[in-house]
Amino acid sequence: MRNLCSSVFICGSKICELQRLMIIRTESLTKYYGNARGVVEINLEVREGEIFGFLGPNGAGKTTTQRIFLDLIRPTRGQVFIFGKDAHRCSSEIKRRIGYLPAEFGLYDNMRADEYLDHIAAVRGRRPCPLREKLVESLNFDPSRHIKTYSHGNKQKLAIVQAFMHDPELLILDEPTTGLDPLMQQEFYNLILEEKQRGKTIFLSSHILHEVERVCDRAAILKEGKLIAVHEISEIRKFRLKTIEIDFKEDVPSETFRVEGVRKIEKHGKTVRLWLGSGINEILRLISSHPVENLVVQDAGLEDIFMEYYSDTPMQDGK
Repeated sequence: MRNLCSSVFICGSKICELQRLMIIRTESLTKYYGNARGVVEINLEVREGEIFGFLGPNGAGKTTTQRIFLDLIRPTRGQVFIFGKDAHRCSSEIKRRIGYLPAEFGLYDNMRADEYLDHIAAVRGRRPCPLREKLVESLNFDPSRHIKTYSHGNKQKLAIVQAFMHDPELLILDEPTTGLDPLMQQEFYNLILEEKQRGKTIFLSSHILHEVERVCDRAAILKEGKLIAVHEISEIRKFRLKTIEIDFKEDVPSETFRVEGVRKIEKHGKTVRLWLGSGINEILRLISSHPVENLVVQDAGLEDIFMEYYSDTPMQDGK
């Protein structure tokens, strides 16, 4: 009988090469919690050595998918293969090769952080851990204090250290920058880019579009438990919308801004909000012809992007 925890390759063939390069592969992955939807028919492949983004709003099914990867929950149907092995039958073997940072990280509050890291290393059977001191230093983290005294940001740093410190081949990171200040976010981005240079594969889940754009090679877009598309990051950038909110000193009719590139207009009193896909120079010209109290430009949220690109009924002017 073939060992179910072994990868079988036909050496010299293209099939062999494709199998080797796929670190994560799912087949019709589906999870229901009773009648409640988790994820439905997820088919994706993550290549060796890439940073793969898993992008979607809260509640889309990102965490459910990752918990199935780790065999923390079982799918209703479908399969997951990691390193070419069945993620359920070979769970223990696979977990030794993975670093996992969950979105909600449980800690032993009465332990010191260094004691906690020692404990995690002992459980993994990987003492000493080769990257631990480097991570502690780069994140400016003091591990000598009791965990209960840490801020949310420092607890997130501890979670990052435990995920990376044993030098895993695959990192599965669920909303990894939650609670980090901008300086530490940049340090984290540097860290995962360094790990990519070392040949590691990184699966990064996020609801923040610019975060995925910044570091990922490709990204899957998830909405309401279903995989909408997988794109190179250069393609995802094409979907970006901007919002411009203008507080005018006088009443300006919304019809003023019904020009090419404006996808949606909202008006409340003297405040006008625009969703813009292109044509920013023309919009700025129109705005400048009226006295302005305040103006804010920012990237539109994921929900707006989904509505624009993936909905059966795209945004309409004036709604």
